[in-house]
Amino acid sequence: MPLIKFKALADFPPGAVEQVESGEALYAVCNVDGELHCIEGTCPHAGGPLGEGNLHGNYVVCPWHGWEFDCRTGLNDSDEDVKLSTFPVVVHDGVVHIDVP
Repeated sequence: MPLIKFKALADFPPGAVEQVESGEALYAVCNVDGELHCIEGTCPHAGGPLGEGNLHGNYVVCPWHGWEFDCRTGLNDSDEDVKLSTFPVVVHDGVVHIDVP
């Protein structure tokens, strides 16, 4: 999978979540207490952009209808049959990259 450059780690503080676009795909990158995670960025409920939501602990909250996903595992908070894909995050020379298809 190719590495997509996101941003400088210094510009991505703990508690932040942001959207990354690659082609037509959206990803949500999260900083949970210094641990970086990446999940699919489109909510399966109604297509909301998860990277524009909020981070509550390790959960990304969809800005459209409040669905929550654990950014470490991709699991929905109330239905473990609903799971988003997760992707590796790499920091190289102080720059955050996501490893996506």
